[in-house]
Amino acid sequence: MEIIIADKSHSIYADIICKTIEDSANVRGTGIARRTPEYIITRMKNGNAVIALDGNNFVGFCYIEKWDHGKFVANSGLIVHPNYRGKGVAKLIKKKVFEHSRTKFPEAKVFSITTGLPVMKMNSELGYKPVTFSELTKDQSFWKGCQTCKNYDVLQRTSQSMCLCTGMLYDPNSEVKNKKKVKENVFKRLKRIKQNTFLKKNKKNS
Repeated sequence: MEIIIADKSHSIYADIICKTIEDSANVRGTGIARRTPEYIITRMKNGNAVIALDGNNFVGFCYIEKWDHGKFVANSGLIVHPNYRGKGVAKLIKKKVFEHSRTKFPEAKVFSITTGLPVMKMNSELGYKPVTFSELTKDQSFWKGCQTCKNYDVLQRTSQSMCLCTGMLYDPNSEVKNKKKVKENVFKRLKRIKQNTFLKKNKKNS
């Protein structure tokens, strides 16, 4: 099995990807926004998708969407074919598309809305934090994509402030701040060690 960045040559899998997404939504009975083959193919042609293949057999898929002029990106439509579920494939695809998002859009905040606990766990391992919907993109094109979800009426009734999905966000700026803080703490610790060593030497010499 290989997990690669999709391109236009993978357009032949668009129909089965859409069917797998729709079937999964029906089985789970939860909100998964449906997509057309044309929509999926566009993401492939733009290099904004990841596909998993076992030879010529479709295994799984996930794509990247840009919002607010690239200030936000979302890793959407994560799906694994029923024949390959329960083998950790989703986690591998999620990691691949997240890394691709960070490489292609390094300044963008990466967000996700999901009802699935496994996806929430994967997001947490990648550094996402639970947030309110107010911290996510304000781009109405994104929220219109939820119209095919069975829970869309909940989103409308709450003026997009909440739904059955949980909002999660990875902020690259927070990571930079955390790394800076860690470096500062390490520096302070080293400074204390040097100061204590210097004092000990002075006491011995006095």
